[in-house]
Amino acid sequence: MESSKKTKSSLDSKLKKIQLTQAGFDFYVAIHSFVKFVESNPELPKSLRKDVKLNRELNIASKYDYLKQVYQGIEDVNVRSNVDLGHARYATIKDLNKIRSNELSENNTLWKKRELLRKTVGEVHTILSTYLTKFD
Repeated sequence: MESSKKTKSSLDSKLKKIQLTQAGFDFYVAIHSFVKFVESNPELPKSLRKDVKLNRELNIASKYDYLKQVYQGIEDVNVRSNVDLGHARYATIKDLNKIRSNELSENNTLWKKRELLRKTVGEVHTILSTYLTKFD
């Protein structure tokens, strides 16, 4: 893992981008970037494990899994495939395509949960940031 200060700074930058990005397709791309950064640092996902008491109490693992669904949806949205991706992935792709086309409706699950996703990223960021400060 790169130095914890550099990692924390990059993580803070990803959070700030999410906070400043208006609701729209770019917001979900910013979440994708955040999750991609976390996943590219092997130690960070370990800090989100279910066996940590605080993570269990805050349901962090499940919340992070939801962010990973957005990440996977952004990965899938431009890919044509004959492989069965499963209902959840297809639903995410469909919702993201509607958001990208500016079909913004509260019937769209991802659109409806946009502020919850923003809050969730903040909670995950707090856990990761706390974890990184242990190495300072």
